[in-house]
Amino acid sequence: MAPIILAQDLSKTYRSGKLAVTALRKVSFAIDPGEFVAIVGPSGSGKSTLFYILGGLTHATSGSVCIDGVDFATLDDAERTKMRRAKIGFVFQRFNLLPTLSAMGNIEIAHDIANLGSPKKEIDRPLLDQLTHMLSIDGRLDHRPNELSGGEQQRVAIARALITRPAIVLADEPTGNLDTKNSDAVLGMLRKSSRDLKQTVLMITHNLEAAQIADRILHMRDGEITQIEKGRG
Repeated sequence: MAPIILAQDLSKTYRSGKLAVTALRKVSFAIDPGEFVAIVGPSGSGKSTLFYILGGLTHATSGSVCIDGVDFATLDDAERTKMRRAKIGFVFQRFNLLPTLSAMGNIEIAHDIANLGSPKKEIDRPLLDQLTHMLSIDGRLDHRPNELSGGEQQRVAIARALITRPAIVLADEPTGNLDTKNSDAVLGMLRKSSRDLKQTVLMITHNLEAAQIADRILHMRDGEITQIEKGRG
């Protein structure tokens, strides 16, 4: 089985004048389709830089990232954007919901953006019903973000990421702002998306306990992968 994410010798150096700070140092790994992988490490370990490179949101200084066999470095900006829309769903720590839209509007706009340039395609209602029920937000869809709890906002953000059926879900500290109950709900949904929806999940976290839900855990420190262990997933 060919890996859906293949990182080879990824390095990233940030420069400001004569100052150079290396965030990643020749990081390599492969993730199989449907696998749930957690990347853990303290602040400054390079995990967030890796997240943005894997999502095509920033460039590596050297090395390569292949998503489903396509090297991001060979794509121009428009092609990279199209790849993200087609293949990747993002879940951010700070939710990034549009404050003027309802929960439903935030989910719908993700669907509309993913289908830009294509013939009008209706949202997948059975999938929408499944996601909102599994995330326990089906009764909150007419509420705006400021009317939702932090846990509800994060669950809306997950529904938004999954509604387009992306092959890959990238989650950056998805439980960082949540209490234990809501953290467990979010982690459970990410686990379900891997098992039941056959999606590849890559989660960035500093929380080793949360990472245990994954199939594999990659430990990072000082821009390098220092250990790989099996999770409980």
